[in-house]
Amino acid sequence: MSSYQVQTTLKRLGHDIRVARKKRRMSVADFCERLGVTDKTLAKLETGNGGVRLETLAMALLVLGELHRLGEMLDPAKDDTGLVLDEARLPERIVSRRKPVSARSASTEARSDDIDNEGSAF
Repeated sequence: MSSYQVQTTLKRLGHDIRVARKKRRMSVADFCERLGVTDKTLAKLETGNGGVRLETLAMALLVLGELHRLGEMLDPAKDDTGLVLDEARLPERIVSRRKPVSARSASTEARSDDIDNEGSAF
């Protein structure tokens, strides 16, 4: 019960896994042994069947030396939509809440020993 886009993407992913396996000259039997699955499960993975466990996909990527791609899939630093939404939530102006002059000078004198020579304290 998935969308056409999901089915198409899964089929492409399965095809890409199959091509990667073949480029590495791994037989179906060898790949299945390394994944810990049957040849039927591998066939489902390589045809883009949505019922294959996520762990099976992760193991396939591990065996192919590409597991890092799964971990980077939704990296918040590369999430364009999330970054745009974050930027949209930024305030127009930032108003500082100033203390009275006498309170500021007293607190400045009290903290004069807390100078950060590296310039990283706030």
